[in-house]
Amino acid sequence: MNILKVNDVELAYESFGNKNDEAVILIAGLGTQMIRWTDSFCSMLAERGFRVIRFDNRDVGCSTHYRSEQALDFEALGAALMSGQRPDIPYTLDDMAGDVIGLLDALSIDRAHLVGRSMGGMIAQLAASKYPERVLSLTSIMSSTGNPALPPASPEVMGMMTKPAPNPFEDEAGYVTHSLTFAKRIAGTGYPFKEEEYRKLILEEVRRAYDPGSVGRQIAAIAVSGDRRPRLAALQMPALVIHGTDDPLFVPACGEDTANSISDADFMLIEGMGHDLPYELYEVVVDGIERTARRNGRTRSE
Repeated sequence: MNILKVNDVELAYESFGNKNDEAVILIAGLGTQMIRWTDSFCSMLAERGFRVIRFDNRDVGCSTHYRSEQALDFEALGAALMSGQRPDIPYTLDDMAGDVIGLLDALSIDRAHLVGRSMGGMIAQLAASKYPERVLSLTSIMSSTGNPALPPASPEVMGMMTKPAPNPFEDEAGYVTHSLTFAKRIAGTGYPFKEEEYRKLILEEVRRAYDPGSVGRQIAAIAVSGDRRPRLAALQMPALVIHGTDDPLFVPACGEDTANSISDADFMLIEGMGHDLPYELYEVVVDGIERTARRNGRTRSE
């Protein structure tokens, strides 16, 4: 793992593959660390002829955190947004999109393929729209556009996501059970839920960094980001939208709306996939990323 100073934060990152190959930047989702892009997924993508870079977004993992003793007041956040006021939050998704470009600058990468999952898809969308000259292609996975007319997640799922978890250093078993219950709820029904692998991943994230406030701060960043459809309509690079039929957090209509908002975007709706990326779908997803990347007219030999 390496650390780079980017904008006003430090970002932790790891690289797979040949540094002379075209770069693919993997952007993680809400409150999750770069290791959610597993070693095997990164290696599979690198074997297709890409330099694969995963990193911890600001406020998670081994990157800079914005720690606060006070938990986010979701009611106050909602009231401010409803009244048209700008909530006082530490950073926005635009700041996080700027981190992606700053990472490219720090690594002396002129242009890259962006791949984001969930919140990471939103960040990739913003980076592609604000810095199109730096983006070769865009792949948005299990994400959305911010369209206020889209169906929301059920109150049950949102309640599970925002419910405080036990402190893992005081009640490790309770924390793991809490995290596993939510992971299983959003995983979908088409593929086996590998509980032991998830248990190891949850504990590895705790060992790397534990910050229960980061999820709330990133939810706030999402909440103020607004409707991205006008910005997506201007995109000209190759784009792919991947979504699951069983996604309970961003329902399939969110993926359809994303694809419809980007000119000439491909849409891959995967039966049985939830808000998760199981090993059984790695090859399908990697195929899609590679196919989209090659649409820019370049080949491995170039």
